[in-house]
Amino acid sequence: MDEALLRSLTPAVLGILVRRGADFAAAEDAVQDALVEAVRVWPDDPPRDPKGWLVTAAWRKFLDATRAETARRRREDLVDAEPEQGPAQDADDTLQLYFLCAHPSLTPSSAVALTLRAVGGLTTRQIAQAYLVPEATMAQRISRAKKTVGAVRFDRPGDVATVLRVLYLVFNEGYSGDVDLAAEAIRLTRQLAAAIDHPEVAGLLALMLLHHARRASRTENGRLVPLAEQDRSRWDTTLIAEGVEVLQAALARDRLGQFQAQAAIAALHADAPTAEETDWVQIVEWYDELLEITDSPVVRLNRAVAVGEADGPRAGLKALAELDDSLPRYSAVSAYLHERDGDRRTAARLYVEAAEKASNLAEREYLTRQAARLNN
Repeated sequence: MDEALLRSLTPAVLGILVRRGADFAAAEDAVQDALVEAVRVWPDDPPRDPKGWLVTAAWRKFLDATRAETARRRREDLVDAEPEQGPAQDADDTLQLYFLCAHPSLTPSSAVALTLRAVGGLTTRQIAQAYLVPEATMAQRISRAKKTVGAVRFDRPGDVATVLRVLYLVFNEGYSGDVDLAAEAIRLTRQLAAAIDHPEVAGLLALMLLHHARRASRTENGRLVPLAEQDRSRWDTTLIAEGVEVLQAALARDRLGQFQAQAAIAALHADAPTAEETDWVQIVEWYDELLEITDSPVVRLNRAVAVGEADGPRAGLKALAELDDSLPRYSAVSAYLHERDGDRRTAARLYVEAAEKASNLAEREYLTRQAARLNN
């Protein structure tokens, strides 16, 4: 049984049912039932048109459920509308499904969970393991999300930016449980790029590929390894080449967005043979472009680091002084720049302060080691 094929077909089949008038929650249940049936039947009797088979099976599952719950007249209308099995071109349905799962009425966590379930085809157990929560908790989250979007009309364009934010949230969760969420996010973004010609979709795909290319070198024996200290020979040059190619095609469209700008910064890091050869001046220029688009405090924080590398640590500290010191990672950036400027005592104190504020264990351990190194 080709599990990858089933997962790739899931969003298109679900989108078709919803477009034909099925309630989202009922349609999703019907598709899951059809997938179970496919796992049982296909090994002995593989269909010539897998997608058409799934559409027909899911629609019949939906009709069976509807017959048990609705009035006779409604049942007859649905039965009359039942399609014949056959191939269908439904890229638009898949695209609408992305928009629906990233609907503004959903919280970010609910949008992510629903996207992984409905578009990604993951089971509730897999999603729960990936987010380190009980399966029952995730089931409730997905159920509430399905009810929320159940009344949403499926006939108007969605917000691409919201879909991309949800996919980037998935990507940044990385790896946990038996599901590689970074790889899953890349797969879904490739699928989205195939369904819609949009430079920011390509920009996000390029950004994911460039970041993912460095994955093998980010940790060593469970410890976080900063970019400057990573073994660049372990970077995936195939992914880097693809990411750069995708990015160049997007930039040629001359419709710059935040993901394209972020990908350009990642590409400059990937292009440097060593940390010392990084083109920090050009990176600062890309951060300036990014600020014009987002004016984000986090972007300003990252720009301060780049300024410190391009123009010296005191220039970086001056840029940092313009920001709110309650920003996440502010203390860590300040510690790094003070150490670069030779003020080891202040840097050590700030590393301790940053470690206390760290959001995860790996980052906390790294910052604690930095403080200990300076204190010794």
